[in-house]
Amino acid sequence: MVMIAAAGLPKLVSPRGSVMTFLDLSAVNSQMLVPENQPHWRWVFLVFKRAFDITVAILLLPLVIVFAALFLLLNPVLNAGPIFFVQTRMGRDCKPFRAFKFRSMRESMDAERAYHEAIETDRVTRFGAFMRKTRIDELPQILNVLRGDMSLIGPRPDAYAHAIVYLREIPEYCARHQVRPGISGFAQVELGYAIGLDATRAKALADLHYTKMPV
Repeated sequence: MVMIAAAGLPKLVSPRGSVMTFLDLSAVNSQMLVPENQPHWRWVFLVFKRAFDITVAILLLPLVIVFAALFLLLNPVLNAGPIFFVQTRMGRDCKPFRAFKFRSMRESMDAERAYHEAIETDRVTRFGAFMRKTRIDELPQILNVLRGDMSLIGPRPDAYAHAIVYLREIPEYCARHQVRPGISGFAQVELGYAIGLDATRAKALADLHYTKMPV
């Protein structure tokens, strides 16, 4: 059970109105997050959307393999270190999962940055900057789509440690986890990269777009 004492902090109110005096993520499930009285065709849409995700992911899988092989050759010169970067993020029903990316930053022995700190651009390699600009670094998340952790389109998943803070501080943040997170999403396209509570609150409000859909 994952539980964080909320002493002295705002209580977390679930979408059904129950108050959690502890941030007990094992208590968060699809019954709490998914609105009641969903249309009867909701499951048809879910099946179609999942089938679409899997089909596109399979078609893109050879591209992931090609780039992985290419980076295996180029990394020692242009981006020394491991090919992949793996980070624990918060997924559907607030459950953690391991997200895969092509590594674009130099490794650091320091602790992970705090939720309110800007991305460490000084650690982004020149080759990594190219990958970020072209979004090639996101390609390995196709593997997360095939595993069922993610969808092609949906709310962008946050680092798990950051998401814990956002759940505690932003009431609207919980609802975005009723759907699978996406490789790309509405808030990411419209608002860009969110840093800090205010920007994440705006992102969470934009992501409510997905909770109004039958997903």
